[in-house]
Amino acid sequence: MEDPTAPGAGNPPANGYGNGNGGGKGKPAAPKGRETFRSQRRESEGSVDCPTLEFEYGDTDGHAAELSELYSYTENPEFTTNRRCFEEDFKTQVQGKEWLELEEDAQKAYVMGLLDRLEVVSRERRLKVARAVLYLAQGTFGECDSEVDVLHWSRYNCFLLYQMGTFSAFLELLHMEIDQACSSALRKPAISIADSTELRVLLSVMYLMVENIRLERETDSYGWRTARKTFRTELSFSMHNEEPFALLLFSMVTKFCSGLAPHFPIKKVLLLLWKVVMFTLGGFEQLQALKVQKREELGLPPLAEDSIQVVKSMRAASPPSYTLDLGESQLAPPPSKLRGRRGSRRQLLTKQDSLDIYNERDLFKTEEPATEEEEESAGDGERTLDGELDLLEQDPLVPPPPSQAPLSAERVAFPKGLPWTPKVRQKDIEHFLEMSRNKFIGFTLGQDTDTLVGLPRPIHESVKTLKQVTRVGSQSSGIGSHQGILAKEHKYISIADVQIKNEEELEKCPMSLGEEVVPETPCEILYQGMLYSLPQYMIALLKILLAAAPTSKAKTDSINILADVLPEEMPVTVLQSMKLGIDVNRHKEIIVKSISALLLLLLKHFKLNHIYQFEYVSQHLVFANCIPLILKFFNQNILSYITAKNSISVLDYPCCTIQDLPELTTESLEAGDNNQFCWRNLFSCINLLRLLNKLTKWKHSRTMMLVVFKSAPILKRALKVKQAMLQLYVLKLLKIQTKYLGRQWRKSNMKTMSAIYQKVRHRMNDDWAYGNDIDARPWDFQAEECTLRANIEAFNSRRYDRPQDSEFSPVDNCLQSVLGQRLDLPEDFHYSYELWLEREVFSQPICWEELLQNH
Repeated sequence: MEDPTAPGAGNPPANGYGNGNGGGKGKPAAPKGRETFRSQRRESEGSVDCPTLEFEYGDTDGHAAELSELYSYTENPEFTTNRRCFEEDFKTQVQGKEWLELEEDAQKAYVMGLLDRLEVVSRERRLKVARAVLYLAQGTFGECDSEVDVLHWSRYNCFLLYQMGTFSAFLELLHMEIDQACSSALRKPAISIADSTELRVLLSVMYLMVENIRLERETDSYGWRTARKTFRTELSFSMHNEEPFALLLFSMVTKFCSGLAPHFPIKKVLLLLWKVVMFTLGGFEQLQALKVQKREELGLPPLAEDSIQVVKSMRAASPPSYTLDLGESQLAPPPSKLRGRRGSRRQLLTKQDSLDIYNERDLFKTEEPATEEEEESAGDGERTLDGELDLLEQDPLVPPPPSQAPLSAERVAFPKGLPWTPKVRQKDIEHFLEMSRNKFIGFTLGQDTDTLVGLPRPIHESVKTLKQVTRVGSQSSGIGSHQGILAKEHKYISIADVQIKNEEELEKCPMSLGEEVVPETPCEILYQGMLYSLPQYMIALLKILLAAAPTSKAKTDSINILADVLPEEMPVTVLQSMKLGIDVNRHKEIIVKSISALLLLLLKHFKLNHIYQFEYVSQHLVFANCIPLILKFFNQNILSYITAKNSISVLDYPCCTIQDLPELTTESLEAGDNNQFCWRNLFSCINLLRLLNKLTKWKHSRTMMLVVFKSAPILKRALKVKQAMLQLYVLKLLKIQTKYLGRQWRKSNMKTMSAIYQKVRHRMNDDWAYGNDIDARPWDFQAEECTLRANIEAFNSRRYDRPQDSEFSPVDNCLQSVLGQRLDLPEDFHYSYELWLEREVFSQPICWEELLQNH
């Protein structure tokens, strides 16, 4: 069997940080050579000492960083072009003054003149005026002295442009450009940045307006706050019988992927789409507030904690080591002899520290070396992923030179208590009582969790513990501390549980319950607009994500995502080639960042709005191979990806607009910035892990996909990154599949199991560390997905497919209101009223007592 990690399996990375495109497949190495390479790799990887990354997770990066990522380095000469177009137009309208010297009324008058000059037939003249507007949105940097001034005036000008109706005017121009692009699609063999000039100018203005107006500050005036609310409403709802703006951007993504418009600047489209969704639906803080509000409306208990805030207080653990401790290595045989000496291995695996010692040591300090079976399974998993996605082979890890391992173990102080409040689902209590009743009584009572007759006393105590537990904790005050009794409710009822129950009732009684009243929220309107094209949207996003992944390789049938970064003339010098290489890698990283954040926001908002909307999006992501795609993304040297330096600080906006560009040298290109890590890459990795958790949580069929694709070694390597949030979501993914990985894997990874215990939330009665749960039996998983799909289709049909039959109309079932209505009887009925009364009432034998008793 070929080993994908052997030296012949691929070429060294091309760009120096593990993102290179591997070469062909060589012949299998000899067993002895393969063992030697594995031993060297384990020794070198075990010595990697990654410092703790001081990373604060949020909706976005800093304001300046988000603006700078809009532009590629190839676009830098256009800053001068925009300034020239503005100054030429401004001099013809205003004499002897600069923009910053004008009064607000004069500035508004000039902007109105610019918008009037946009209404011309000439494409060239229209582009010059649009560039002048873009220069205003960029902050009129020619009149500023510092980067702070550029950002300040950019924000001021964007509010001014919006108040004068610039966004609506540019939206009409965007519609016109899209229609023209699709009617005369480019068929050029090589598409460059010059083919998308008009679209890039329009999208840049709209992005700057969205990003600047979206940003809230305490010093904002009342007029700006009102403008922000109005702008959010315009973007959220259909204005003038048009679709929401996000749907227009989604349609641009699908047209780009289908080949109808290959010259679309897809990075700008994705960045604008992400920011529009965040602006209209809300970021993570707004999500938490909406969740609290919705639980209150449904009468559910308040949330015990905010997940992101809890994670921020957690500390990262040391990465897993592939070498043995000094004491154990003297007793253990070399890795190549472990296969033949099962007795030594058994003795080694069963030698574990107590949990008390774990609380004072690094969780992964003495992690067991990867066994032969585990490494081969990782290779099999990679080949499975390649067969599923036809992606590039695994890039070989390039560790730094080995260093001397410290003799004394690093000691880390962990908090005494667990960071999360344990939870219990209603389903868990029902399952526990079902097993107990079958064992002690011989029959079950369905979903009844209150009747405990016939069950022994310990079962009563267990049910009480599952529903609610009282524990003692210390409470501190300003004077001293004292012991207090803290009662915690373990039984957790989610919003999704209530929504599923309501949906079941609506399916059972559609007539008597009447039509559901659906609030017209921005999320609901977005889902209604996306509903019928949602599969195409998800497939298009994943195609672009696949093309932007560091492990992807260029193929003739793949989409070209570099149309808005490649110059008209390819570089001729080594320095220009290095600059373009950095620009291309940066371009791909920004695309991954925008798609990962966009998908995560959509899933979280749809889940809060209605669980079946979330499940609908999730199923189409799963059907489009999102799970193996994310695993393939992490099947690289993820530590090198996070610490990559694909940036040139002197070329970033707004720095490049203020300072004279120095002559670039090889040293300045290689230097990058001085940051410990790349914010956007770490942000993307966390988002992809959260996305994978969303797709697989409580879905045993999808959890089995993680097992089938051999995700455990891939995820375990990601633990080398010392960042608490990333480690938490990796451990969550490992936790849900431990019961399927077998006893040998659990024995070999006891430090990982301990980390799961300490960092991941506990679900009472969840037998995650063992294979005893009935859900661990891998059968009938296809039926699980089919049932879910049927429920989703029933939900979409009931809520969004309006019946055409006029007989289906609302019915008033209230007896008092029906009897109180005044009915106008026809005139002919008045003449024959006595005959009708005699025939239908008096002559009919009616037993009124029996009638009243039955009803």
